Amino acid sequence: MNVNGFDFEGLFDVELAIRSLPFVLEGLPMTILISVVGMGIGLVLGLFLALARGSNMRGLRWPARLYISFMRGTPMLVFLFILYFGLPVVGMKLNAISAAILGFGLNSAAYIAEINRSSLSSVDQGQWEAARSLGLSYGTTLRSIILPQAVRIAVPPLTNVFMDVVKATSLAAVITVPELFQKTQIVAGREFDAMTMYILVALIYWPICILIGYMQERLESHYSKYV
Repeated sequence: MNVNGFDFEGLFDVELAIRSLPFVLEGLPMTILISVVGMGIGLVLGLFLALARGSNMRGLRWPARLYISFMRGTPMLVFLFILYFGLPVVGMKLNAISAAILGFGLNSAAYIAEINRSSLSSVDQGQWEAARSLGLSYGTTLRSIILPQAVRIAVPPLTNVFMDVVKATSLAAVITVPELFQKTQIVAGREFDAMTMYILVALIYWPICILIGYMQERLESHYSKYV
């Protein structure tokens, strides 16, 4: 269909999209691997950073603040280049997949740390005081009383971070990681139809994020029992 000189049929080639879908989906496991493992690293490191950020000890608080500030203030793509192309200069070489996983893990940890910090601080201080009066240790109080309440508050923003990580894995294509977007670029260059392929990969990312949103709802329902 042609409207005012604009060819809508040329916007998206259904036949090419269907033919290319299996090849593009070969990159899906790599996208999921980088997203899940990177997010896992971010969750673990983010919790420790949040606790250090809220600590009364300057030796913990200021390094955590500096780390968070640096990671939030630098582009993810630049950090990937530092890990993949920069580290070999000082004798440390990472393969593309390791660099991507580490990069997304270390970067997401900074955002997760701030989410965790605000979630932990939102739990009433009386909870800590009551636990101390019962003789509970810091670790027991944190694990059994504070974290279950804080997690429910943190679930929505943490889900947004996970969605951002999934979508940002497309940046790993620039360091040759064979994920969804890299596979898409191969077909786009070979078939000379970038628009079709970019719309196709967008339609693949979309249901992934819908699934993550569904997981968010389930987690919120699970942790609502702590309200």
